[in-house]
Amino acid sequence: MLRLSSKAPGFAEAFSRVVADRRESAVDVAADVAAILKDVRARGDEALAELTAKFDGHDLDTSGWSIDAEACRKAFDALDPSLREALELAAERIGAYHAAQLPENRDYTDDTGVRLGATWHPVDAAGLYVPGGRAAYPSSLLMNAIPAKVAGVERLVVVTPTPRGEVNPLVLAAAHLAGVDEVWRVGGAHAVGALAYGTGRIAPVDVITGPGNAWVAEAKRQLYGVVGIDMVAGPSEILVIADGKNEPRKVAADLLSQAEHDPTSQSILITDDAAFADAVAAAVEAELAALATRETARKSWDNNGVIIDVAAFDEAPALANQLAAEHVEIATDDPEALMRQVRHAGSVFLGRMTPEAVGDYVAGPNHVLPTGRRARFSSGLSVLDFMKRTSFIQLDQAALEAIGPAAVALADAEGLPAHARSISVRLGQ
Repeated sequence: MLRLSSKAPGFAEAFSRVVADRRESAVDVAADVAAILKDVRARGDEALAELTAKFDGHDLDTSGWSIDAEACRKAFDALDPSLREALELAAERIGAYHAAQLPENRDYTDDTGVRLGATWHPVDAAGLYVPGGRAAYPSSLLMNAIPAKVAGVERLVVVTPTPRGEVNPLVLAAAHLAGVDEVWRVGGAHAVGALAYGTGRIAPVDVITGPGNAWVAEAKRQLYGVVGIDMVAGPSEILVIADGKNEPRKVAADLLSQAEHDPTSQSILITDDAAFADAVAAAVEAELAALATRETARKSWDNNGVIIDVAAFDEAPALANQLAAEHVEIATDDPEALMRQVRHAGSVFLGRMTPEAVGDYVAGPNHVLPTGRRARFSSGLSVLDFMKRTSFIQLDQAALEAIGPAAVALADAEGLPAHARSISVRLGQ
């Protein structure tokens, strides 16, 4: 764990190194992924079967290519009632929050008599990547599928790896609850390629969302433009801005909530109380000792954890904006005052009783958020990722006479006489 102080010489340079650190996989998978995508596009289902046998260790013809709706319903019905109720609460709150994001169509006539507007439509089909194995998260399925449903997408397709043919029943239960139409037992870059290009069995989609490993992320990067892509996600991040009035073990637990995801995750604390910083560091060690995921969390904390002492909290927003972290907790007396100055963050959690983890499950806002400083220019997943806007224009003769001559002048200046002529003929010229 790295300890920094804004009062120490060389702080700016040391902090800049933290900001610039790229924690994505050091393995260059671009060439491998390109070859996989080319193979899937050329051979379709045959390539999927071979790659699934190679990477997931099972034969799709034996284990089954897809999982039907009845199996998903049975998985949901078989859940412990308390867990079923928790999933239902999460789905209800996610749905309500995203319903409030639905955009409104516009239709108006301006003062020159030109009718203008825009209409919103959902995409026809969306593909949702759901990780398998250790990272099989039903919450991620809900966070991806429910906004698509709210947007009005007619066909929701899940691809998820089933290592050695084993299926995660929680993922199937979430698929039932979210109203997913198809669940395919394929994962990795080849599954992303199947969603984008289509195969004999899997019809192509228009948008692909969902987290995955380095190969999945690279496949999404390479397929941007073939289909819509939500974002290219990297390792998880949390920035906690906390004063000495917090209980150290609570802040330590918050820091470890992201460290346990992956050894490349990052947890950062900014505080104006050096003694509190020491107490949090000690509390992290105590929490790690009792944590079932301590091996992963330990690597993350030791390699990427940072504690920063600042002279005053008015320094924190500028540091937060440089980090542009996925998750930002502000646990101070007046968290809103600091939030108003934080421009770059995936999601912000206000106050001492708002742990980031509640946002991962039941708060309502989406937990699919930009990482790797991408919050500088992008936002979390929303209904808009599953919709597109079409503008429209209507002129009558008077409106064309009001604005048409300017268009003719611009077309002539650009050396496009046919453009100019298509307007001027309507002006009687």
